Formats: sequence, C-alpha cells, structure tokens
Amino acid sequence: MKQKFLLVASIAVGLLAAILARAWVNARNAEVDARVARIKASQATVQVLYAARPLAAGTKLEMSDLAAGETLQVAVGSDNISALDAHRVVGRTLNHTVSAEDPLLWTYLEGGRETARKLSEDVSSGLRAISVPVSGAAAVSGHVRPNDHVDVLATFATGLDKENPELVTMTVVQNVTVLATGAETSRTRSSAAAGSYGTVTLLVSPREAEVLVFAQQMRGSLFLTLRHPRDVHYESELPRVDFSKIESELKALNEERQKSTRRPPASR
Repeated sequence: MKQKFLLVASIAVGLLAAILARAWVNARNAEVDARVARIKASQATVQVLYAARPLAAGTKLEMSDLAAGETLQVAVGSDNISALDAHRVVGRTLNHTVSAEDPLLWTYLEGGRETARKLSEDVSSGLRAISVPVSGAAAVSGHVRPNDHVDVLATFATGLDKENPELVTMTVVQNVTVLATGAETSRTRSSAAAGSYGTVTLLVSPREAEVLVFAQQMRGSLFLTLRHPRDVHYESELPRVDFSKIESELKALNEERQKSTRRPPASR
C-alpha cells in the first residue's frame, strides 16, 4: 500500500513539474514575443520580395511567382529586392534555385541588379532612342512616365519675315514609346508620381528621328500628348494647323466635339 502511494505521489509530482515547466516555457515565449513585438513597433519595416512557390534555376519569373512580405528595415541588405521593384523582376531569369517563402535576391537573377544594364538594351532592333527637350506643360505637366505612349506635336516658325513669322503646328510622330524621362527609366523609377525633368527619350524609327531633329532646328517647340496604354489608333490625315485653319474650322471642331461628348437624355 505504501509503495502504491509513493508511486502515485511520484507521478503527481512529475505531472506538477511538467505543468510548471510548461508554464515557465510559455511565460518565457510570451516574454520573448512581447519583446520582439516592441522591437518591431520601434523599427521601420519594408516590403521585400519572396518566392511564392518553389522555383528552379532557369525559371523566367512571372508576377505569380512573386510574393511580398514585411521585414524589419534593419534586417534588409542591399541584395534584397524591394516589393516596389516587382516590375523590374518580371521577365528576368533565375540562376539560383529557391524554396517557397525564401527571399529573392538580386544575385539570384541573371545579370544581377538591373540598374547596371544600359538603356541601349531597351532599344529594339531597327529603332533608335532620341531625347527631345520637353518639360512642364509640354510633357503633360510631368505626368508622362517611362513606358507611356505619346504623340509628338511640333510648332514651327515659317515664312521669310523673321520678326513676324507664321506659326504652323502639326503632329510629327504618333504612338511612340517613352524610354526615359530625364535620367529615369522604367527600371529606375521609384514610384508612379509625377516627376520633374527637362528631356524625354523616345523610341523611334531612323526617319522619325530625322523629323524630330529637323523640328528642333527649325526653332520648333515640341509638345507631347499622352495616349491610353491600349490605344494604337493612327490618324492618317492630320492637317497642319495655322491661324487661318483655326479660324475657318473652329466652329466645325466645336460642333464635332459637342456631338462626340453629348449624352443621350435619361429615360423616364
């Protein structure tokens, strides 16, 4: 009977010790979690890219392969890829196998950090990059961004009278891609906010490049009009505009605009 009592007492003491140990461990874990929470609350965090699934070396990355996660800023190195740079990663090829939820690093990509690439690599075969001086209102108040599509209008001073030249405006190129605004390209821009720049670099054909250079040499002023990304419409008969053209067609232009913008009356 005494042995049975001792056995039961030993078991009880063991269970109590286990419960107390577990409670101590839980308390320590809670203390550690609270400390980590305080550290996180006192530190800035950033969003970095992770692998959304296991990815083998040689994979050409798509947006579905990427996931963003919050990390303490102090723990992020220069090789980590910011979530803001996801558009710069899509289409790049991995040279390193990564597991799901592993951080993606620039060194895991063929060619390394993309900013080291030259702008010439974005120029398609047969086309040319040319920079034109446009800023402010001429660049849609700075809202033209790399990868946008624009038309270029030019106003020329014509006629023999240099003191009172005649002005002519015409669209010289249509639906051209913007490669850069100032020194900023699609790979280096940090946000979609409007920026300040004095030049815009366009992707054009050699003949279009000649037209743009000629327009500038003829004391021409260049203006950009911004297109919708999916608008590929081409106007085949855009006339040159001078004062007499505006004077003779202003009424017809306004009437046409009223027709295109008029809404049908609401049904009762």
